[in-house]
Amino acid sequence: MLESLLRLPTCWEQLQKTNKPVVMYGMGNGADHILRHLDRMGVSVCEFFASDSFVRGHSFHGKRVKKLSEIQSQYKDFVIVTAFAVQDAPTMDAIFRLDRQYELYAPDVPVAGDELFDRDFLDAHLTEAQAAYDLLADENSRQIYRDLIAYKLTGKIAYLASTASPREEAFSSLLRLGSEESYVDLGAYNGDTLEEFFRMTGGQFASVDAMEPDAKNFRKLCDRAQRLGIFHDNRVRLWNLAVWDDRAQLSFAVKAGRSSSVSADGRKIPADSVDNLMGRAPVTFLKMDVEGSEAHALLGAANTIRRHKPKLMISAYHRSEDLFALALQLQRIQPGYRLYLRRFPYIPAWEINLIGLWEG
Repeated sequence: MLESLLRLPTCWEQLQKTNKPVVMYGMGNGADHILRHLDRMGVSVCEFFASDSFVRGHSFHGKRVKKLSEIQSQYKDFVIVTAFAVQDAPTMDAIFRLDRQYELYAPDVPVAGDELFDRDFLDAHLTEAQAAYDLLADENSRQIYRDLIAYKLTGKIAYLASTASPREEAFSSLLRLGSEESYVDLGAYNGDTLEEFFRMTGGQFASVDAMEPDAKNFRKLCDRAQRLGIFHDNRVRLWNLAVWDDRAQLSFAVKAGRSSSVSADGRKIPADSVDNLMGRAPVTFLKMDVEGSEAHALLGAANTIRRHKPKLMISAYHRSEDLFALALQLQRIQPGYRLYLRRFPYIPAWEINLIGLWEG
């Protein structure tokens, strides 16, 4: 089934052979990451541009950052490489309009790890990718899976359009949270997912345990809990630590926003596993978004999953292998889960979620 996807032209191959000037839309860490891969492949970016409100005299890699109108005046035709992540509808709509007008690629580069999801990667992991595909419980999930692989290979955002659905759909049609949930939130960030849970359950729940390792984000999480009126609720525990496969001290790189993560460099922080932290306490809903440490977090929650069979929502996009490896890991931990794939609107293919529902 998936083998036919190996015949798709990859964005990296297309960029290597183009005769058009290559321009990059965006700057910053994401652009640096893509540029490193392009440099290795011998692809030169001749210009950088940004949305008009972000230009303001910036320069990037020794070049003045221009407006799109300047690029259009300078070149008759060109190839656009997008190099930033976006989820707001107006900006995504603008990128889709550019895709209809120009040859445009949004390369898939991993948030964590260095392996590109290119043809060689898929070929090397085809058996695993097919095995994970075969575990998916509905045709919607299987179509999302196929289109995501097509996007990861080609960088063409047309494949993304069909894979996105609102967050509310996953909660209403699959997770169906009730008033007696015992919720464990791994990677609680600034409390946005805690507030989402609070809203979905109408503020009725059995318990909440929210873990966030970044000190700045943890303060925001506590502030959010205060605003929700649950900071002093004895059903709620907030943990300032990283989630791992066992008790440990980890190096942690503090970055902007959600992107803080376990790293080879950084300050030491405490870490522990869900199994150690929760003991035998009930867990009915387990969410993981831990910036590339999902495999470790899953391993450290194995006994909890086997014992309580909670609803699961696991981020499956930080590492190139996450799309298939996490489903296979869960299957090894506890066979009998029905697995679904849902992706919430984003460019590139972020917010991919593996949803597991126990059915025995």
